Amino acid sequence: MPVALVRLPTVTTASFHSLFWPRRVLLWLWILASGVAIPAGLEAVTLSELTDNPKLSPKKFASYFSSFAYEFNAPIQSPSAFLQREKGDCDDYSVLADYVLGRNHYTTRLVHVRLAGRVAHAVCYINESKAYLDYNNRAVFFTLTRSGSELREIANKVAASLEASWTTASEFTYSYETRRKTMITTVSKTGGPEEGPPSATNHPSAFNVD
Repeated sequence: MPVALVRLPTVTTASFHSLFWPRRVLLWLWILASGVAIPAGLEAVTLSELTDNPKLSPKKFASYFSSFAYEFNAPIQSPSAFLQREKGDCDDYSVLADYVLGRNHYTTRLVHVRLAGRVAHAVCYINESKAYLDYNNRAVFFTLTRSGSELREIANKVAASLEASWTTASEFTYSYETRRKTMITTVSKTGGPEEGPPSATNHPSAFNVD
C-alpha cells in the first residue's frame, strides 16, 4: 500500500524569525511592566538628555551607567568627557548625580568617606530616597543603597560595603564652573560633634577616591 507523503511548508529565514517575533515583543513588554532598568542604549547619553528629563529618577539615572568602566582620574572629569568616554570613578559619578538630580527637584548631598589603609570613596546621597548612589553599584539591580541621613550612618554603610573601616566622613560641594570643591562639615568615627565648615579648596584636583 503506498504511503501518502505530506508536503511540509517551506520555512524561510524571514518566516522563521517571524514565528518568534511575538515572544520577543512579550518579553520587552514584561521588562517594561516590571520596572527593570534598561540600559540607555548604544549611543552615549548627553548631559542635556539627563537634565532635561522631568521624569528622571535616581534609579533611572543609575541605569545609564551600568556599562561604564572604572578609571581613576585625578581631576574630576567634565560631564561631557565622562559621558562620552564612559569611563570614570566614583567622584565623577557622584558629582554628576548631584548636578543632574539637583536640577530634577531632588535634594542631594555629596559625601566623601576616608577609609583606613585605602583610598577614599565618594557617594551621592538623595534625601527623598533615603539612600545613596554608589559607582560601585552601577551594574547591579539595587543601584541605590538605603541609609540614614547622618554622615556617620552613611560612612558606616559605605565602609561595610567595601569591607573596610572608615576614619572621617565629609559633606562637600563641587562646581563644574570653578572646578573647586568646598568641604561643608566633617565627622570622625571616634570623635565628638561635627566640626565647622573648613575653607574651600583653591585647586581643581579631586579627592583620591575609587
